[in-house]
Amino acid sequence: MRSLFALMALLAPPAHAQDEAGDFDYYVLSLSWSPNWCTLEGDARNSPQCDTSLDHGWILHGLWPQYEEGWPQDCFSSHSPPSRGQTNDMADIMGTSGLAWHQWNKHGTCSGLASGDYFALARFAYEEVTRPQILRDLDRAVTLPARLIEEAFLRDNPQLSSNEITVTCKQGYIQEARICLSRDLEPRTCGVDVIRDCSLEDAAFDPIR
Repeated sequence: MRSLFALMALLAPPAHAQDEAGDFDYYVLSLSWSPNWCTLEGDARNSPQCDTSLDHGWILHGLWPQYEEGWPQDCFSSHSPPSRGQTNDMADIMGTSGLAWHQWNKHGTCSGLASGDYFALARFAYEEVTRPQILRDLDRAVTLPARLIEEAFLRDNPQLSSNEITVTCKQGYIQEARICLSRDLEPRTCGVDVIRDCSLEDAAFDPIR
């Protein structure tokens, strides 16, 4: 009987090891079009992100450590979690302090950085990208080919090429623009699991409220 248990132990799949902080290949900078998120989810939640006085367009969804295929998440971090002040300070570009807290727990812990350094890096990456003004100037809801969103980013960010950015959709709406960056925040080719462009010809795109 003992030998049977030993054999079963050898055949059992290994326990899943927790992803290791700092062990990743590149970053994905994820920008979410706030008006569309509010239409699909935020309004029903009464999210402060959807307050029309805030004038949110492309918000920073997150700066995500990424493997060449797949991604780490919920890593053990030796650094202290962010303070309430730190997460509140990110709300201007992330919509809410709650999103900043969630992004730290899920993705920031895997960066290997202290929370303040991670948020500073995320803000720097966000500010280095020109968010197309033409999309902010829309005064009515439109439908458009999703590829036009990517083309607008490429036109206003000549440092990017088409294999370094992808645009996603959700429930028929433009969802996010995702830009792939090296660990030094230089544009780089996205992994095969990130380049999944939305192919909709009639994606919905709401104006800033």
